[in-house]
Amino acid sequence: MTQAPAAPKAARRRHDREIIALAVPAFGALVAEPLFVLADSAIVGHLGTAQLAGLGVASALLTTAVSIFVFLAYATTGAVARRVGAGDLPAAIRQGMDGIWLALLLGAVVIAVVLPTAPALVDLFGASDTAAPYAITYLRISSLGIPAMLVVLAATGVLRGLQDTKTPLYVAIGGFVANAVLNVALVYGADLGIAGSAWGTVIAQCGMAAVYLFVVIRGARQHGASLRPDAAGIRACAQAGAPLLVRTLSLRAILMIATAVAARLGDSDIAAHQIVLSLWSLLAFALDAIAIAGQAIIGRYLGADDPDGARAVCRRMVQWGIASGVVLGLLVVLARPLFIPLFTSDGAVHDAALPALAVVALAQPICGIVFVLDGVLMGAGDGPYLAKAMIVTLAVFTPVALLVPTFGGGLTALWGAMTLMMAVRMVTLWLRSRSGHWIVTGATR
Repeated sequence: MTQAPAAPKAARRRHDREIIALAVPAFGALVAEPLFVLADSAIVGHLGTAQLAGLGVASALLTTAVSIFVFLAYATTGAVARRVGAGDLPAAIRQGMDGIWLALLLGAVVIAVVLPTAPALVDLFGASDTAAPYAITYLRISSLGIPAMLVVLAATGVLRGLQDTKTPLYVAIGGFVANAVLNVALVYGADLGIAGSAWGTVIAQCGMAAVYLFVVIRGARQHGASLRPDAAGIRACAQAGAPLLVRTLSLRAILMIATAVAARLGDSDIAAHQIVLSLWSLLAFALDAIAIAGQAIIGRYLGADDPDGARAVCRRMVQWGIASGVVLGLLVVLARPLFIPLFTSDGAVHDAALPALAVVALAQPICGIVFVLDGVLMGAGDGPYLAKAMIVTLAVFTPVALLVPTFGGGLTALWGAMTLMMAVRMVTLWLRSRSGHWIVTGATR
């Protein structure tokens, strides 16, 4: 990181208050999101094994489709925050509207692709003959809610950029409750089966998008920002998001390769891998909350032409990331004997997961640095560098992971490769933060 004089205690306390005020609600919203799938699984699971298997395949496809466009939130957060820092709220909201319009356009394209190709996509994921019809039904109906899901991403980015993470938390909680109630009513009350679950999710997602649009449109009218689509603005949003799309696809490739390697290790190892990956993902939510705070705060400081403030808050967030990683690592070590039995009583799976979780625990301080610096560079609009860094990481990780079955070590070695992946990310992000090239001030980068 760029060296700077140590911030006085008053400044550190101010930064801490900013980080906590944004990170805590952001964490709540992040945790609420996967509860949608859990609620659907709990409700559909009582219909039968085939229906639950179909939901699993369709949910995996939908999650992949939506997560690819997470740049709608990330790119929008930093861009809006810059304009907030520059004191130009109308331009900030206008920037956010461009992101929302882009989300609607991308959502329409995804629907046009998914509806006719749903059977082929389900078959590609290897759904059984009994599960495939349910997967196709759920996928086709749920795809109608993808534009709303993408609007939620973009609008969440707008509010985060406006330094508001509480509204996304409230909307996420409301959406989860509505989704659960609608699913029960439509699946069992209306006897629609898995189709009822899909419709319940679509309605809940559309309701969340409507709330976000109400909040953003109200802000636009208060500050005199135009709501009309602007071709140049939408194009600029797409260009800013393209590098983050490359970054996300590279990360998804890493996770897919890891799962494919685990599958080659045997049934016990792939089962243990799913347990370890679920915990790793949960830990990522906690660290990503700090990263989200970083996106919003760094963008605001740079927009306000305050590079020293940006450096200071970056340094403080790295300290938060390391401390959070240490705490989470210790919790993993202590909770390992209690966590694994929640998923399995199989001794072979337990034996494979236990040492792998120890590796995950040791890696948490590294993960804390990575997530924070990732958020800092996103907030600075440094997407092209993030894309290149992730491609380098993918190039290092792939051969190491693919050699695990050859050289042995099992799942522990695979998660050692995952830790190497995070270490490579840490080095590339640390070198960038230290160079200072990410510090570009002004309302736009």
